[in-house]
Amino acid sequence: MTESLRYLSTRGGAPAATLGEAVAAGLAPDGGLYVPERLPTLTPADFDPDGSLADTAATLLAPFFAGDPLAAGLPAICAEALDFPVPLRALPQRNAQMLEVFHGPTAAFKDVGARFLAACLRRLPRTDARPLTILVATSGDTGAAVGAAFHRQLGVRVAILYPDGLVSPRQAHQLGCFGDNVQALRVAGRFDDCQRMVKAALNDAELQAAVPLSSANSISLGRLLPQMSYYAHAALAFWREHGEPLNFIVPTGNLGNALACLWVRAMGLPLGEVRLACNANATLPEFFAGGDYLPREAVATLANAMDVGAPSNFERLRWTFRDDATLRRTLQAESVADATIRRTLAMHACEHGEAFCPHTATAMHRLDDLREQGDDRPWAVVATAHPAKFEQVVEPLLGRTLDVPPALAAMLQRSASAEPLAAEDEALKRWLR
Repeated sequence: MTESLRYLSTRGGAPAATLGEAVAAGLAPDGGLYVPERLPTLTPADFDPDGSLADTAATLLAPFFAGDPLAAGLPAICAEALDFPVPLRALPQRNAQMLEVFHGPTAAFKDVGARFLAACLRRLPRTDARPLTILVATSGDTGAAVGAAFHRQLGVRVAILYPDGLVSPRQAHQLGCFGDNVQALRVAGRFDDCQRMVKAALNDAELQAAVPLSSANSISLGRLLPQMSYYAHAALAFWREHGEPLNFIVPTGNLGNALACLWVRAMGLPLGEVRLACNANATLPEFFAGGDYLPREAVATLANAMDVGAPSNFERLRWTFRDDATLRRTLQAESVADATIRRTLAMHACEHGEAFCPHTATAMHRLDDLREQGDDRPWAVVATAHPAKFEQVVEPLLGRTLDVPPALAAMLQRSASAEPLAAEDEALKRWLR
């Protein structure tokens, strides 16, 4: 029988927790992020070669769930959350693939983690009769995914904090279109303000006693773990067909998606090198270039969902690699300016008829650079959102109108509203009370 894992805080000041406790809490009591005491090890032989994405997820995550009351429901949780395609398709460039993780209900990869977390929380017993409030700070896509996943779920209300005026119009409409138990709060600040306010509320014991709280950001283990599944599924499929590991270029802001990819490799599966693509927010590129880790205020870019100056999952990244020298030897990160994003989108539209979102364009630029440098290894660009969510940026560069996915089109037909909120910790706490 697989030994049960305990979950520890990255800051080392909180008691060990079970998986269910870590998922329910979101943030550890000492303000740290939950991590498993060790990463399990698996081999390709452990997976069904003909299995679906949900089957891969159930096998991959079984060691994390072992011994927890949620373990018996894991296959059903995976089937509920991962019921849409995540295709790995060939790109026109030789030895290049695109992993499209945006085919869920809100047209962004965040649907995977949000739906999985909601399915877990539906199965966790609660002794408190009061509603559980899920707090989520979003730089564009997370909030809509969480809103859709928890919409009308009994015993849960959702508060979505987003930076007013710093998300695309369609993203803003998605965030405010749910109603019922989902409330959008447009914060007069930046994403980092939203993230700080959420963390401050979760760390306030007096507030937690009055208003039961949890988080659905990538600080939540229930969001992070399922994101590992599409990397494992794609890497295993490629390895079986080609007999070599697939390398990945991951657009990243808060580091949750990138960390999921790295954990799959750390578990022993055949996944090659991982490169990070960032926008003009240079906290991570400067660190990987040898500088100090210096969080700062985020700057607004075309790839707005990555507008993060203080990536919260950096704590988990440091836990994974233990020392900064090893971390820097293992990873590279590059900043991609808005002008380069525009140029990349226009070039690929003209030469290949391809349309990407601005975030995916940062990763495509990194692939283009690698090819110019003579790197002919197999690379997969991770496509994180549907380009139609960013039509004001993408369509003028393409010279045509983008088709809107049906689920997104349905959301855009609803009315939407958001309540204004000051970018102050106490403002959110007052609202919650």
